[in-house]
Amino acid sequence: MVVKLKKNLVLTGMMGVGKSTIGKNLANKLSYTHVDIDRIIEEKEGSSINIIFKNKGENYFRMLENKTTLRELKKDSSVISLGGGAFLNKNIRKAVKKSSFSFWLDINLNILINRLKRSKKRPLLFKKNIGEAIGKIYFERKKIYSEADFKVRCDKLKTDTIVGKILKIYENT
Repeated sequence: MVVKLKKNLVLTGMMGVGKSTIGKNLANKLSYTHVDIDRIIEEKEGSSINIIFKNKGENYFRMLENKTTLRELKKDSSVISLGGGAFLNKNIRKAVKKSSFSFWLDINLNILINRLKRSKKRPLLFKKNIGEAIGKIYFERKKIYSEADFKVRCDKLKTDTIVGKILKIYENT
């Protein structure tokens, strides 16, 4: 029997690391609500993140992301999957630290590049050398990702194993 704790769990990390999949599984195990910030924004806007970036720009998207994330962080008993860039926002980071346990899902860059090289839905990777782009984004973000409460290496681990690791940490805090 899993003990229900009040604090939310927030998953951060690079695009393609598995935040949404792991978040759904965690929420299911805890009987929490799963909140996927990118999906909420897509539903509200009636279009994909790609189209939002293309038609309204990254600044517009980041404003929506900030507003949506801060609203969702006020709720209890949630597993929140952030977009890859959300944790870079100081307001979001501060709210996460105040209300939640945060987990940086980290992964080997070569594994990540293999996952993302065929993706057509990652606006920050369009028309770029994928390996270079992912490496650049990762090295720009890893210092901030490391401010999460816990780091979980996801290299070659199955979803259930990652979920188990997070649950063990969460239940012991």
